[in-house]
Amino acid sequence: MELREQSESMNNLEKDQVLSTEPQTEAQEVVSEEVKAEEPIAEQPAAEEPKAEQPKAEEPKAESAPRLELAGKSKGELVEMMREAAARPIEEVKDEVQAIKAAFFALRRDEVSKEKEDFLANGNNEGDFTPKDDPDENNLKELLNVLKERRTEYNAAQEANREANLEKKRQIIALINEIANDPDNINRQFNRVKQLQQEFKDTGDVPATADTEVWKEFQRATERFYDVLKMNKELRDYDFKKNLELKQQLCEEAEALDEDPDIVSAFRKLQELHNNWREIGPVAKELREELWARFKAASSAINKKYQAFFEDRKSKEKENADAKTALCEKIEQITTDDLKTYAQWDEVTKQIIALQEDWKKLGYASRKANAALFARFRKSCDDFFAKKAEFYKAMKEELSANLAKKIDLCERAEALMDSTDWKEATDKFVEMQKEWKTIGPVVKKYSDNVWKRFIAACDHFFEEKKKQNVNVHAVEHDNLKAKKEVIATLKSTIEEAAEDAAQTVRELMDRWQEIGHVPFKEKDKIYAQYRELVDKAFDTLDMRGSRSRGDGQRGGGRPSGNDRGLSERDRLVRTYEQRMSELKTFENNMGFLTANTKSGNSLVQEMERRIARLKEEIADLEQRIKDLDNA
Repeated sequence: MELREQSESMNNLEKDQVLSTEPQTEAQEVVSEEVKAEEPIAEQPAAEEPKAEQPKAEEPKAESAPRLELAGKSKGELVEMMREAAARPIEEVKDEVQAIKAAFFALRRDEVSKEKEDFLANGNNEGDFTPKDDPDENNLKELLNVLKERRTEYNAAQEANREANLEKKRQIIALINEIANDPDNINRQFNRVKQLQQEFKDTGDVPATADTEVWKEFQRATERFYDVLKMNKELRDYDFKKNLELKQQLCEEAEALDEDPDIVSAFRKLQELHNNWREIGPVAKELREELWARFKAASSAINKKYQAFFEDRKSKEKENADAKTALCEKIEQITTDDLKTYAQWDEVTKQIIALQEDWKKLGYASRKANAALFARFRKSCDDFFAKKAEFYKAMKEELSANLAKKIDLCERAEALMDSTDWKEATDKFVEMQKEWKTIGPVVKKYSDNVWKRFIAACDHFFEEKKKQNVNVHAVEHDNLKAKKEVIATLKSTIEEAAEDAAQTVRELMDRWQEIGHVPFKEKDKIYAQYRELVDKAFDTLDMRGSRSRGDGQRGGGRPSGNDRGLSERDRLVRTYEQRMSELKTFENNMGFLTANTKSGNSLVQEMERRIARLKEEIADLEQRIKDLDNA
């Protein structure tokens, strides 16, 4: 039943994909052109001749071909039509190829759908379905590859031609500048300059990135020829007058475009007018700014309409894209990790189907975004229904296997819960707790019992370990008492200042190192008292020759040469490594001792206290090792 729901909902979604392959209208085709064609024409500085920002040079297009009659055509006929189109110039067949391609794959989808229905009607599984190989489809794809290669070659040739045109125009500009630098022969070169101007105009398109700059260079060279070198006034005035008439006509044509209801067509005509404007030479200086302002105002009106047209369409497409993205995010947020029952899976299936219905109500986004969003949404649907099928197939085996694994962990925990090897047993309990978390669910009627059994064994072990830690506190208080005795003896030795006082101080320092840990709250206070007396002993007694090394040991044994210093350092390094190992064990255990376990709150506090004390001791050991190395 669920597989049939999935198939029907996905077939409905495929209708959106079919519609997206229909040929574009002229207005739609504009959107796919270079982005620069949609931008308003940039304004030119008043001191320069006006020009429009041009879109990236488009490939020449042939006259509109008659509308293709594709209804009722078979796949074979469509392949032959594609073959005929492939034999014609590549720049003429873009729309025809898209239309034939869309019609062919619409037929192909219907065939695959029929094959699938027959396949399922025979009692087969949907996941085993594979469409039959279609020779017509293979032939069509080969033709499409040929067309793609031809299009690539055509574009490369056009780009090379534009580069050659750019080089030719720059050579023309260089010749005009060279003529302008020879004032003695300027009159005789007038016709030559006019010829170069015409050659510049007759030269084809250049790369869009260089178009504006090379035109500016040409205008500067031309104006320099007329203005700086003062050509014959009669010829100049005549040329200005002729240019004025032509540009006034362009202004009138640009102003008339404001009445054109087809804004896309009006914008393209405006681009042609700007190309013509650029080809016309300058007018009298006093008229240039006024004339350009008129032409620019007419251009701005068309640009605003054109921009508003595409912004409106982009806004609608963006709204649809945002809505589809939101649906994708909703369906992607639906997780199957917590779905453990058949009822839960059925409830989420209803949510998926509701999202599919919402998708079908939305309009198109941009072509590129729409395809990507549909693929994203379809993938989430497919993934969900695939996981649902796996769940129904594997649920029973998985639950049984998980129960067996958890029972095994319970038995292992119960066998270890009376161990007194605290470190090894703690590590094993930590590993078992980690392993428990990796095991999936079991049948509900067993889950509570098996969990209580496991946690009871863990609580028993850590409760016994806690009792052992209480004994550690008693030892720490005894150590505190012993260190206070060392401090008292050290103080009296310094005050008496006997002949063997230095030797006695060293023995007391060794004794201090032999005493173990004290309660954490007393650690800093008792050590500060000890450190103060040791420093005083080195200052007042005859121990200055050994101060550096003794101080570096921070209360260690008596220095007796390099061998004793190395021995002391080895002892400190071993102690440091032992403390680091203990710290790692305590930090691992913290992840499993929570207030939800029996006596968990007190254990957490105890572990935090031990970790803090270990970190302090490790820092002190690091400093002592560093001091020994420096000494």
